[in-house]
Parts: sequence; C-alpha cells; structure tokens
Amino acid sequence: MSGVVQLASQVFHVNNFPHHLFSEVAESKIFLLHSTPKHALLQAASASSAADYYGQRVDAKTKQKRRRIAGIDQDELLDPTLLADPDSCFCEFKGVMIHHKVCDADPQAHNPLENQAPSQLANQTKTIGFPMILLHGFGASVFSWNRVMKPLAQVTGSKVLAFDRPAFGLTSRVNFLKQSSPSNQDTRPLNPYSMAFSVLATLGFIDLLAADKAILVGHSAGSIVAVNSYFEAPERVAALILVAPAILAPLSVCKVAKGNRLLKVEGNQLGRDDQIQEAQMMKRTANMLNSLYKKALSAILRSAFAVMLVRMIIDRFGIAAIRNAWHDSSQITDHVLYGYTKPLRTKGWDRALVEYTAAMLTDSTSESKLPLVKRLDEISCPVLIITGDNDRLVPSWNAERLSRAIPGSCFEVIKHCGHLPHEERVEEFLTIVEKFLQKVFSGPEKQGMQGAS
Repeated sequence: MSGVVQLASQVFHVNNFPHHLFSEVAESKIFLLHSTPKHALLQAASASSAADYYGQRVDAKTKQKRRRIAGIDQDELLDPTLLADPDSCFCEFKGVMIHHKVCDADPQAHNPLENQAPSQLANQTKTIGFPMILLHGFGASVFSWNRVMKPLAQVTGSKVLAFDRPAFGLTSRVNFLKQSSPSNQDTRPLNPYSMAFSVLATLGFIDLLAADKAILVGHSAGSIVAVNSYFEAPERVAALILVAPAILAPLSVCKVAKGNRLLKVEGNQLGRDDQIQEAQMMKRTANMLNSLYKKALSAILRSAFAVMLVRMIIDRFGIAAIRNAWHDSSQITDHVLYGYTKPLRTKGWDRALVEYTAAMLTDSTSESKLPLVKRLDEISCPVLIITGDNDRLVPSWNAERLSRAIPGSCFEVIKHCGHLPHEERVEEFLTIVEKFLQKVFSGPEKQGMQGAS
C-alpha cells in the first residue's frame, strides 16, 4: 500500500494538490479503503504523462511543418558543392560557380539501331561532329537531362554538356540585390539571374568545349535562352532543338488587298493612320506603366515578404507542378521527386528564386532589342520543335504555331506525353532528335534543309 500512496502523492503533487491534505487523507485510511484502486491510479499517471507527451508532439510537428518545404528539411541547408554527384563539375563564370555535367561519346557503346537497313546504317555511322549544350527549364536542373545525356553523346559523336542556370540546381546562389545598388548601375556586375548572363554562360560553355559551334537544346524556358543565344552569336549555333518551348508564338496577321489600305488585325479592320496613332499612344502609356510597375515590383521583391511568398508557393504547389508536368504521373518515382527537390537543400535557394523572378520581370537590357516573337523569322539555322500532345503547361498548339513562325523548322508531336518528352518518352525523343540531326548534317537534304517547309 505504501507504493500506492507514494504514487498517488506524486500524481497529486504534479497537479498542485496540497500536500498536508493528502497526508491527512492517507493517515485516516479513507484514501486507501474507499478511493481509487491501484490500476486506476496508474492509468491516471499514464494519462498525465500521455497528455504532456502529446503536447510535445504537437509542438514538434508544428515546428517540423514550418521547417520543411515540399518535404525538404530547411534547418540544415548546405553549400551546393556538398550536394554534388560524383560526375558533377563546377566552374567559375563572372563570380558564379556554375554546376554542370559532361558526357562524351563511348566508341565501344552498342548502337541500338545497328540492325536497320544498310542504307539507313550508312547515315547513322556518320557522326554529327558538333557538341551539344542542354538548357533546362524553370524549376528544373541538370537532373532533368540525366536519362538522355549519354545517348545524345552517342548520336552526336561528341560531348554533351548540361549546366544549372543561376537560381536552379547546384549552381551557387548569389545575393545580387544585396550586393548591387541602384545608384551605381553603370559599375555593378552583370546580374547572374538575368537572361544576358545565361546567354553569355551558354556561349562560354561552347568555348569550354573547344568548339566553334554547338547544337543548343532548350526545354521550356530553356528554349528562350537557346534562341537568345542564337541571336547573340548566330555563327556559334549549329542547330536549335526546342522541347516544349515556353515561347509565346505570334498571332497570325492577315493582310487584305493593297487598294483597300486596311489591315486585318485579329478580325478587326482599322485604318492604317488610326492604327499608327493608337499604337503610339498605347506605347507611351505602356512605357509609363512599365516604369511604375518595375519600381513597385523591385521594392516588393527586396522585401522579406517575397521570400516568404516563394517558400509558401513552392511548399504548396511544388510537388503538384512536377506531377502536372507528366502525362502519366504514376510514372514519377521517388528518385524523380528527389532529383527535383534536392536543390531546396541549398543555402539561399529561396532568395535566389526571388532574384531570378525579379530579373525576368524587370529586365531592362532587352528593351533596346526587338521582342523575341518579332525576330523568329530571322532564324536561319536548322530548327526542330518537339512537344507532347498532352502538355498542360505549354500547349502543343502553341508549339505548332511557333514552328510556322520559324522558316524551315521541323515539328514533331509525341503522343501520350506531357511537358517533359525527354523524361517521359525517352526512346521516342531520342529517335526524333537522331533523325533530325542525321537529316540535317549527314543526309542528302543537308544543303537544302533551309528551303524545306
């Protein structure tokens, strides 16, 4: 009985029960004879401990939820170099350590198409001779290309390089907004999150590969980098391959008879003079609004609110966006999810994503150039456009319209495929790319490719 009294004393003591009253009850034996039996006291003590434990668990879960973004622990973020793979490489470019990987052709590798007809095999034995640079899309990284890098190296007979653009993958995060100041815009370094930086980095990697030209393969937003790189140095680009290109295709404009002196724009007929006057007024208004918009946006993006918003968006929609990019999301493995969320373990990933967004939305360097959509008909190198028939992010009809805007471009649709043909339909993707390259660089149509429709 003394053990029961002792246990009860502890329970009541924990609950601030007056000790002298408990002693009186115990001494009069009322407690021992008529109060709670031993197993009930044990249950009471257990319940008290369980309540404390439950409270601790709730607090721990709340803290854990706050510290995880898209399932990735945010308590111990690492330097990108510590997350590198065995085949990862890093090089310094304008103050940024750029993560990249390189695959070379294996002369001993088995050719999966070696059993084809001799006439086809003759073309396939010819190497393309140009290296290839792979440019990932928004939110992706070198990981996105891991299933096609080696096969593409076999197709080209040369090196294939993929690199992480700043703000993505394992490329170092630079706090550009903090380092730069609006008062010294003439002397501050090039914004690593700008399109101009990505273009110069792309051309720099052509030099790194010791090549005069390279084939640029861009996926989604990476296609914008590829096309801009072409316009920056067309003599350095052997061909463009645009995969699910996130480039807004131009709307078709039909001209009516010359004598009418009218233009038909999206179904509306406007007099030429009225159209010019309206366009000038709209341009002045747009420039004024654009200036105000950029100032306001810059102030917002320099705040802590922007970082918090980015973290919230990635946490809530990041995994869903990955699944939505596939035609068949059941094919997405844990390995794929890990590859896409791994960069969330790097220091400063959230701030870098904010700065990338700011650079894309407030870029002033492109204002002196014609919009990309108005220069597409100037592209003269071979172009291949690949899209999935069930791309929910960049519709296939936009890719088809884009192919009509680029003279002589080839257009291919992969069935039962979403936004990631090079991940979801690897074999079909490689077959299309190989046939295109063989046709352009090794086939009989090599000289007349640009005249084809």
